[in-house]
Order: sequence, then C-alpha cells, then structure tokens
Amino acid sequence: MRAIERREQLRLVVVGHVDHGKSTIIGRLLAESGTLPKGKLEQVQVTCRRNAKPFEYAFLLDALKDEQAQGITIDATRCFFRTPRRDYLVLDAPGHVEFLKNMITGASDSDAALVVIDAHEGIQENSKRHGYLVSMLGVRQLSVLVNKMDLVGFDQQVFESIRSSYAALLRELRLEPLSFIPLSGRQGVNVVARSPETPWYTGPTLLEQIETFQPRQQPTALPFRFPVQDIYKFTEEQDERRIVAGTIETGRISVGDEVIFYPSGKRSRIRTIEVFNAPTRRVVAAGEAPGFTLEAQVYIKRGELMARAGEQPPQVSTRFLANLFWMGHSPMIRGKTYKLKIGAARSPVKLAEVRHVLDASELSTIVSKQQVDRHDVAECVLECPKPVAFDTVGEVEPTARLVIVDNYEIAGAGIVLEVVRDEASTLKDHVRHREIAWRKSSIAPGDRAQTYGHRGKCVVFTGQDEAACARLAEALERSLFARRYCVYHLGMSSVMDGLGADLGSDSEVRDELVRRLGELARIMTDAGLIFIVSLAGADEYDLRTLELLNQPHEIVMINVGENDLGNYPVALNLDPQTEADEAAARVCQLLQQKEIFLEYYL
Repeated sequence: MRAIERREQLRLVVVGHVDHGKSTIIGRLLAESGTLPKGKLEQVQVTCRRNAKPFEYAFLLDALKDEQAQGITIDATRCFFRTPRRDYLVLDAPGHVEFLKNMITGASDSDAALVVIDAHEGIQENSKRHGYLVSMLGVRQLSVLVNKMDLVGFDQQVFESIRSSYAALLRELRLEPLSFIPLSGRQGVNVVARSPETPWYTGPTLLEQIETFQPRQQPTALPFRFPVQDIYKFTEEQDERRIVAGTIETGRISVGDEVIFYPSGKRSRIRTIEVFNAPTRRVVAAGEAPGFTLEAQVYIKRGELMARAGEQPPQVSTRFLANLFWMGHSPMIRGKTYKLKIGAARSPVKLAEVRHVLDASELSTIVSKQQVDRHDVAECVLECPKPVAFDTVGEVEPTARLVIVDNYEIAGAGIVLEVVRDEASTLKDHVRHREIAWRKSSIAPGDRAQTYGHRGKCVVFTGQDEAACARLAEALERSLFARRYCVYHLGMSSVMDGLGADLGSDSEVRDELVRRLGELARIMTDAGLIFIVSLAGADEYDLRTLELLNQPHEIVMINVGENDLGNYPVALNLDPQTEADEAAARVCQLLQQKEIFLEYYL
C-alpha cells in the first residue's frame, strides 16, 4: 500500500470591516483556483435564480441560513482549498463589531492574515481594531487587500492613500505588512491572475502572496510548557499513582527529565509518561495530552505551569503589563474583581492601572482614561492576589495569552507584554487609604493594655490538619481566658458562611476569606484583644495578605505539622498530636517572650 502523502498546511484568517467583501474574495479565490467541489458553483447559481437573488461569490462560503438572510458573517466560517504546493485552511472571520469575539477565536492560531479594506468606504474603525487584534494574537505575516477597486475606477491615488494611512497604523502596532494588493473580488481582479485594469500595480496577486506565507514555528522548538489541568489519584488494586494531567503547549519532555512547577517552584523528575489506550511512551511533545507520574511526590495544585529544568523558565508575578481588548458590555473598572484565565490557572484579577487606551476611530492614544470601555484596546497593569506563572508574548506566545471573565462571560482577551516588578498593589493602596480614614479610639492603646494586662495581638494557627488547628487554637483561648485576659478565637467556618454562593472558584472564596479575617484582625487587635485565628491550609501569600491587612499591628504565626509556608517567619512549630494544654502553655510562653503580657500581671 502506498504511503499517504503528508502535505504542508497553512492556516489563513481573513478579517475586515463588515461589508468590505471578505467572503466574496474567498469565494472568488475558491472558484478561480479550481478547488470547489464539482458542480458547487452551478448549484449556488441555480439556488440564487430560484430565489430571485443576484449571485454572490460570498454565497459559496456563508453556509449558515441566518448569515445569508442578514448578509453578514456571524461565526468564523471555515473552508479548505489546495494548490500544488500545499493545503490551506481559510477562516472568514466576522467583521461586525458585535462579533469581534468570534473573530478573535478564528485568528488565535492562524499562520497569516489578510485584512480587507473597501476602497470606496476607506479605513473604518473595525479595520483599525482588526489590525490591532491581528498584532495582539501574534500573527506577523500580513497582507492588506484593498477591495472593490472597481467602485473607484481603479484609481491609483485612492489605493496609495489607503496604503499610506493604514501602513502608518500598522507601524504603531509594530506590524510590517508584506504587501498591499488592489483587487476586486466581484470581478476577480488580481485575485488569481493579473489584470489590465491595474497596469500601475506590479506586486503579487492574492494567490501568489498566499503562496509565500510560511507556517508558524513548530511549538516543539520552544521551551517546554505544560499547564496542569488536574491531578488524578487511583486507589483500586493498590495503585498508588498520582498522575499530573494536561496538554503540552510547547516543547518536548522525556522520561527522567527534571521538571519545575511554577509558581510554587517545586521540583521532581518524570517517572513515567501515561497515555490513554496507547503503547508506553518515553517522549511526548507539543499538542499531546499525556499524564505524568513523578519520582518524588510533590504537592501541587491545578493551574501550575510545569517547565523543564535547564530551559528558559516562565515568569512568576502578581502584576504584569498586558495589551487588552475589552468586549464586555460593562466597562472594566478599577477596584472590581474579575476572573483571569491564563494557561490552566484561574485567579481573581483586578485592573490596577490603565497606561493608555488606543482610540481606534481617531488612531490616537488616550493617557488619562481610568477605565476600559467596550471595544477599547488598552495597555494596562493587571494584578492578582497571588503569583501566577506565565510567559511574555516575545518569549513563549501560547502561555502569554489571557482571557478575562466578567459575570461568567468572556469580556476581555489579551497578551502579557512584561512583568511589573514595582512594590505597588491595590491591597497596599486599600490599606493606606483605610489607615488615613481610620478614626482612632479615644482610649489610648497603653491604657487598654494597663486595664487588660496585655497588649493586642493576632495569633494565627495554620497547617494542613484543620481539626488540629482549631483544637489547639481553642485550647489557647481557654487558657488565656482563665487568666482573665480579653481573648477571642475565630474559626474559618465563622466567616465561610455564604462565601461559596457569593463567589465562584475556590481561589476566590479563599481570597475573600483571608480578606475578611484580615479586616477583623485589624479591628480586634486595635481594641486591645488577643485575637486567635485558625486558618488551615494557608500559604505564604495568604499570611502576607493577612499581615498587610492587620497593619499597623503584627501577627504571631503558629505552624501545626508539616506545611509549606515559603519564606514566611514562623514563631512556633507544633506537632498536630500535641496535647492541648501543653500547646497552650508553649504559646503562652512565646507571647510572654514577645512581651505581649505585662510583666507585673504575670
């Protein structure tokens, strides 16, 4: 049996303002390149005559009934054609402003783009937005088609004016088009063959230009990136495997390779590669969806980004600069919490700063705007409460793309430009403004301490064993209360009620829980109380947040059992099995050393 020929493939997206003729150009290209199924052209022509409608080449493409009825492309219509050189997948992306979200879907993984501009109407707002979106999505091979030249009498001056203006826009977006082609999709001018209608044009035809486009660099050549989508644990027949599952975005990995998970920084080695219903593999690469078992079992969470040690690592930060296109019905505003999706990570995110907004209608930059309105293109700083792992668009593009969700709908899409390393944060701004507005009690802290016999302090118990944390925290509360100290213990369940219903993801619930505890700690310690919090499963960033919200007071950290708290300073480590009275005595001794208790009162 003869082996199947593997031909080169190229994905091509066609974009442009509504009614500028994208579908007509593609239909003409299909018809004149000889790639339509036999009888298809005649079938559409007969249908048009039966319905008393003039034939349009766009009808070869717009297969959906509601699209033909309205005369606009709603979804990204896919079609295929081939030349002696290779196969093409062409996506006719919608041009109407209401369907820009669909256009982004169509262009997200294309190798090259064609931007269609009506010679008679000229450059429109969406023409400019589409240029930006092509740039934002990383498409670097671009040709601009100045269509409907027949409506302007094939006037060279009209063509040159559009080329000059649109080339200036693309330079602002760091795009250099490979060509500007004057054509008429309706008449077939310069689509496949050169035409005497444009003797002044000496560049390539549309088909010639398409044939020069190159497929994108294979993702296997980039550093290894594997967003962790889930961790599966099997228990039947003493199967102790923990399988890390996901899809490889870029690069390749082999059994025995050392890997690092970000943002946690945990390391291990690939023990086995698990592929469903397939022979054992020792090497897998981009595009595959394997599972991995690890030599050293490490506790990692869904959303981490696995990379190979020795290769360029991803970035890890809470703040980053992004180019963002906003599609939400409501504007993106500062102070509101949205949901960020980047790789497999899901995180709350806030708009921290708007650097500037591109006004597509005037091709001008607005630097004073403090919100991102619908259809705005903005360069802005986004901030997450905890570090997330990602790449910048100039390094590893697939893991630099992000989506913003507002009220369960995709409202924004963008790319990460660079990490923002400054010390500012929306949380620090909140604390600063809160402290400025804070109205201090008329009773001085020293007077409270003299009366209570102790200073105010927040004591935090954390560990993986929630029951042990609560048991030891309650024992400390009883011990201090027996000394007639002003003390109060607050468990997680006391502030968890309603959070699951009010919020979406577990990370959002956790962040809101920590925020509430931090604000309560600020009030309770300011009132001179010893405020005890049991916060099971806290990580370093939870504790940093709690500490910041409790300012200007400090917290005392009690760690119960084994718990990865990073670089956060732990005041005391306790075994989960420690007797309650013994644990309370050890914490009291610690508080005495920290001079929380007044000497004469002991």
